[in-house]
Order: sequence, then C-alpha cells, then structure tokens
Amino acid sequence: MEKIKSFELAVLTSSDRCSRGEAEDASGKLVSEMLKTIGGRTAAYDIVPDDIAAIKEKLLRYCDKLSVDLVITTGGTGFSSRDVTPEATAQVIERLIPGLPELMRAEGLKKTKKAALSRGIAGIRGNTIILNLPGSPKAVKESLEAVLDLIPHALEMLKGGGH
Repeated sequence: MEKIKSFELAVLTSSDRCSRGEAEDASGKLVSEMLKTIGGRTAAYDIVPDDIAAIKEKLLRYCDKLSVDLVITTGGTGFSSRDVTPEATAQVIERLIPGLPELMRAEGLKKTKKAALSRGIAGIRGNTIILNLPGSPKAVKESLEAVLDLIPHALEMLKGGGH
C-alpha cells in the first residue's frame, strides 16, 4: 500500500468563550498549521460551545457526511462541568485508540504533572480517527508533537495498510 501523502482533516474547537466571540481560537488554528506539515488539509473548521449535542453533531457530520480522515478536537477535556468533549466523543466512536492519549499524557508529564489531568480520548468512527486535545495552545502544541509522526501510519492502517 502506498504511504499516505495527504489527508483530509476537520478541526473542532469546543469553547463557550470562543463560540460567543469573547476569545480568539488560537488552538484550532495551531492544529491546522501543525497538521499541514504532515500533509493534512483542513476541510472543515468549527467552533462550538461546550455542549455534548453541539459537539456530537459536528463529529457525526465530519465522519459520516464529509468523510474526513482525521478529526482533531481542542478544548473541553478538563474538569469543569462544561468540559464534555470526551463524553461527546465517546458517544460517536466505534473503537477506542487508548495509546494516543496515553502517549500525549506521558510526554506531557515530562514537562508538567498537570498533563495527568487531561481527560482526552481517541477513537475510530468508520474510516475516521478522532483525537481530543486540551484547549490551551501550549498544551495543543505539546500534545500534537507527541503523536504527530504516528498519524500518517495510523491513517494508513485504518485504510488497510500493514502494521
């Protein structure tokens, strides 16, 4: 199988403040820029409030209607009662990918113990990988750096490539 050279990406920022226009979404833009370096083309980018129904609706649209290869979410992985991105993601994925968030947290722990507090998950729906990232640009950069080189291979495996 040919190596993945490019792929379609959707970026979803979950933030009450950004969705109301009270803050700029630096994290979602950073995700697009970082994934561009490995062939990611952002086909969709949205900002929604921290709300399970709103997050689920976008995730289902990206996976089932747009058929993107990868969805990256940013925000909503903390401890606030409004942080519900992992719960919304769990309702749409069909299979878990525990290793990606484990690796992000393990690498993050080398810099701060707070990395252990991220509740992000990852999984597969159909032919799409969904990965939750924290909300701050610094945490997004560190988390994505931990797994960036694995994404093309993960996409290849999902499309029937070898291990």
